[in-house]
Amino acid sequence: MRKKCLVVIGTVLAMLTMALTGCGKSTAGLTKVRLQEVAHSIFYAPMYVALEEGYFEEEGLSVELSNGNGADKVMTAMIAGEADIGFMGPEATIYVYNEGNSDYAINFAQLTQRAGNFLVSRTNDQNFSWSDLKGKTVIGGRAGGMPQMVFEYILKLNGINPATDLTIIQNIDFGVTAEAFVGGTGDYTVEFEPFATGVEKDGGGYVIASLGVDSGYVPYTCFSALGSYINEHPEIIQSFTNGLQKGLDYVNSHSSEEIAKIIQPQFEETDFDTLKTIVERYHSQDTWKTDTIFTEEAFELLQNILEEAGVLDKRVDYNALVTTQFSK
Repeated sequence: MRKKCLVVIGTVLAMLTMALTGCGKSTAGLTKVRLQEVAHSIFYAPMYVALEEGYFEEEGLSVELSNGNGADKVMTAMIAGEADIGFMGPEATIYVYNEGNSDYAINFAQLTQRAGNFLVSRTNDQNFSWSDLKGKTVIGGRAGGMPQMVFEYILKLNGINPATDLTIIQNIDFGVTAEAFVGGTGDYTVEFEPFATGVEKDGGGYVIASLGVDSGYVPYTCFSALGSYINEHPEIIQSFTNGLQKGLDYVNSHSSEEIAKIIQPQFEETDFDTLKTIVERYHSQDTWKTDTIFTEEAFELLQNILEEAGVLDKRVDYNALVTTQFSK
C-alpha cells in the first residue's frame, strides 16, 4: 500500500512539475519567448537566420514567431500580454509613450538601418528623378507608418510637397497594393519585397528607385518590450539580443546566396532565384546594421521625420524609450 502511495505521489509531483515548467519553459528546457513581427518579409533576413540557424536556442530561448500585420497590432498584442517582444517601426513606441501609458514599450535592439521598400513604375525609366512624380498618382502607405513617412521625407528632400504636388493613395490595405497597381490603380506604387520583385517578374511594372538608398540611414525597425517585461526578465532580453547579433554577424559575413539558402524555409512560396534576387537587393544597399545599438542620433532623426510628417506633437527623451545595455 505504501509503495502504491509513493508511486501516486511521485506521479502527481511529476505532473505538477511539468505543468509549472510549461508556464515558461518548452519541453526541451528552453525559455519560451513570444515574438510578434510587424510583417513577414525578406527585409528582416538577420532575424530569420537567427531562427533557422538555432542562434536563439544556443542562448537558451525557444522563440515563437507570429505575424501582427501592422505596428499598431503588434503594440496592441504586447500591451494585452499576447506577445513578449515586438518587432516593428520604433515610431509606435513614441506614440504609446505620448499617450501617457504607464507601462510603455522600450526599444532595446535595432535591426534595419534603411527603408525596405521600392518605387515601382509602369515604365522602365532608366533616368528617373523624384521630380517625375509631380502631378502623378502614387499608391502609398498608412498615415503615421514608417513606409509612408519615409516616402514623404524623400519627397521633401527633393523639393516636392506631398500634399499638393502629387496624389498619394493611402486607403489600400498593406499586402494588396501591388495587386491594385497591376489592376490599373496609380502611376507608381511603393512596395516592399517580395511584391516589388513579383510585379517586375510578372511584367506588371519596374523597380526604378530604392527608398532605402534615397532616404539614407533611418532606424526603420527595432525590437521592443514593455518596461515591466524588461525589468522582470533582463536575462531573456540579453539572450535574445545575443542571438540576434549572431544573425547580423552571419548576414554581414556571407553572400546573398548563402543567406537565401538559410532563410528559404521561412519563404517556401518564393522560388529560390527570386529569393536570392531580393536578398541581394537588400544586401547591396547596406540594409542591416552590424550591431543592434539604437543610437541617439538615429532616434532624433526618427523624431525629425515624425515631426515633418505632422504626427508628433511632443518630442520624447532618448533615454526614456531606448536602452542600449543589452546591445553593448
